[in-house]
Amino acid sequence: MWYGGYAQPRRLSEYWRIAITQNRFNVSNVNTNCPKGKNMTIFAKIINREIPADIVYEDEHCLAFRDVSPQAPMHVLLIPKHPIAKLADANQEHKEILGHMMVKASEVAKQQGFEDFRVVINNGAEVGQTVFHLHLHLLAGRSFQWPPG
Repeated sequence: MWYGGYAQPRRLSEYWRIAITQNRFNVSNVNTNCPKGKNMTIFAKIINREIPADIVYEDEHCLAFRDVSPQAPMHVLLIPKHPIAKLADANQEHKEILGHMMVKASEVAKQQGFEDFRVVINNGAEVGQTVFHLHLHLLAGRSFQWPPG
């Protein structure tokens, strides 16, 4: 249900039930290069198809899926398949994937029906990063304030 410009957060179990019954997650292009083990992030588990997600875009380098607690009518997370913990950890070897993700961010927003959108990257716990796997928040469909936060 939408109210006040953003979605009422759903419990994760309700999201999974809906995703599973509506077959809303795609199991193609599974990337087996994403790390496995007990230190795996929730995003790595999504990449490895260990937990479901409402995937809206995927290629060999990145994956985009709807946020389970959307803050706007469109709230999609775009993640690299090769994990980088945070933007500050990126270096010269990551410039291709970072550029690729910026191009794909625009394509995903257009695919979702939005020309205007906001991109947010949180870098570190103090500024709100809760999953330490680099991700772009793509938000659209409501008015945003400046400065953010």
